[in-house]
Amino acid sequence: MKTFCGRANPTTGSMEWLEEGEDYDYHQEIARSRYADMLHDKDRNVKYYQGIRAAVSRVKERGEKAIVLDIGTGTGLLSMMAASAGADFCYAIEVFKPMANAAVKIVEKNGFSDKIKVINKHSTEVTVGPDGDMQCRANILVTELFDTELIGEGALPTYEHAHKYLVEEGCEAVPHRATVYVQLVESKRMWSWKKLFPVHVEAEDGEKILVPPSEMENCPGVPSVCDIQLNQMPLSDFTTLSDVVTMFSVDFSKPVQSASTYYRVQLEPVKSGKAQIVLSWWDIDMDPSGMINCTMAPYWVKPTSALQWRDHWMQCVYFLPNEEPVLQGEKLYLTACRDEYSVWYNLQKAREGENKADEEEHKADVRVESPVCRCRAHLLWNRARFGELNDQNRTRQYIRSLRKVLKTDSVCLCISDGSLLPVLAHYLGAKQVRCMQPSRIDLYHPHELQQAFFKANHLEDKIKIIEARPELLKPSHLADKKISVLVGEPFFTTSLLPWHNLYFWYARTAVSTHLASNVTVLPQSASLHMMIVEFQDLWRIRSPCGICEGFDVQTMDDMIKDSLNFRESKEAEPHPLWEYPCKSLSDPQEVLTFDFTKTVPQHCLSTEGSVKLLRKGKSHGAVLWMEYHLAADVSVSTGLMQMSNEKGNCEWNPHCKQAVYFFSSVIESEILSDPTAVTYAINFDTKTGEVAMDFKL
Repeated sequence: MKTFCGRANPTTGSMEWLEEGEDYDYHQEIARSRYADMLHDKDRNVKYYQGIRAAVSRVKERGEKAIVLDIGTGTGLLSMMAASAGADFCYAIEVFKPMANAAVKIVEKNGFSDKIKVINKHSTEVTVGPDGDMQCRANILVTELFDTELIGEGALPTYEHAHKYLVEEGCEAVPHRATVYVQLVESKRMWSWKKLFPVHVEAEDGEKILVPPSEMENCPGVPSVCDIQLNQMPLSDFTTLSDVVTMFSVDFSKPVQSASTYYRVQLEPVKSGKAQIVLSWWDIDMDPSGMINCTMAPYWVKPTSALQWRDHWMQCVYFLPNEEPVLQGEKLYLTACRDEYSVWYNLQKAREGENKADEEEHKADVRVESPVCRCRAHLLWNRARFGELNDQNRTRQYIRSLRKVLKTDSVCLCISDGSLLPVLAHYLGAKQVRCMQPSRIDLYHPHELQQAFFKANHLEDKIKIIEARPELLKPSHLADKKISVLVGEPFFTTSLLPWHNLYFWYARTAVSTHLASNVTVLPQSASLHMMIVEFQDLWRIRSPCGICEGFDVQTMDDMIKDSLNFRESKEAEPHPLWEYPCKSLSDPQEVLTFDFTKTVPQHCLSTEGSVKLLRKGKSHGAVLWMEYHLAADVSVSTGLMQMSNEKGNCEWNPHCKQAVYFFSSVIESEILSDPTAVTYAINFDTKTGEVAMDFKL
């Protein structure tokens, strides 16, 4: 059976209907899954195995049969660990059908079919009894249902149900408990991912300050966690204001409550500063004594232990509703509120001479309501976009370029989503400024956000928003004038890969009848750049595992490979490389250019060539990014910012995701003799807006 899937093409902007096979969703799910990353997580696997062995031993010592319930079994790995540790029987539950089928094959291949029953159901639908999915309740509960936030994948309701219906009272649990830790910090860099800072512009008639609307200033944002590789955040980018404190813990061997609640701890700042951010991570104890511990603590907390790299569990950045000045040694209360799936934080100062009774009263003040974005910006822009708009160096480049091209009689049209460019163009002297935000996000009314912006800066009658798509632009929208300056960052909220922002070129083509004959387009052109790299760790997410802790999981490798071949392997995938260190093996190379002063051509743009490898290393893949040439000598890069030549260490634009194309040698796990060059063929199909690429080592 075929399904027609509708999607807005991010590059061309047109609606497309694609015929997809019934397996499409499942291949997407598997190709993009983190199964490989988990199987490569040696620390996690070893600790789980130790915890499972210990739990089986404790049950056997009591003279009982060891009956294991493994919820979210995935490959069946934890059930096989239990069976080989001497468990009498395991019920392995997996709701995702293709995964459950793979688990059956893996269990059979490893010779455990008589000890493990794979049940393809949601755990809340599993029945117990003589005719049920499980003959009896289990006395060992094994799960791996955690995400970076611990509870985001529904661990709490799942445990709550399992304790009520699927396991015995007083059962063993692996992990036995989880503990969440927090640290209060000040960080201009991380705070710039939530707030919009004022922008200073030197105009003809003195300095102008562009301020955000008040509803944005006071907005609590959204409760969704910002999960990042905190180990890549240098100490120079934040100041710790408190010690690390335990926020709350959950004992999985006892009944678990998933209902909304809150936890509160008392803090005393170790330093005065502005409390803005709560950094958080968790650890799990695999056994009751806490001897077998698996931690997500970042580098500055456990500087002596070797860090295990993993991408399926990272660390959390939470933004306080408002910046709070704090003094060293004063008494503060930090409150963590949570519902079934997410956590958010509040900070309060203790009142003078407060006693226990006051503290109880304080508790009564806590409302466990998740924060709601009132200003719309947090719904429309992700954290990286806030960071980009707050990047003063980047804004300066646009100001420099606009100065070069604007005249007092300029009629300016800006095509970009949620951009500051219309305001900058107005301040720098354009006579008439219009703007368009073409991304189809009808849900959040982006125009209202832009309008609030203009209003906050008393510009509502100076800049006009055109609520139409580029192809529907009419002369009346422009007061019958021709556009003399067309500008874009370009940035569109629908873009995932670097070249998706080439939508600007298609929009420019759509409005070409409205352009003056001597129109200036900014950026005047763009170019696609490429470099061959060796990743420190990111390659693991696409690398087959083969044998994991003595168990053959090759069936899973094959399944991922089939799904990659089905769709993804000839495509690049977006990753924020500031979080994933790599070293360059070649020089960066410009591979394609796009001339915005002309309309999009009918024919494809393609190139082929070869790139020399200058350093020894494993060629894991190619990184691709865009550079925009704003004016004569001003460019902005969405990728490489700088490179140290000796070692080839790279610094990437922290506000953008770069495109990563993993070579088949990573996916196939081939060992290559040292190649000296990589040949490439890259094709930009102007009809579909898609970039196809092929590389040979």
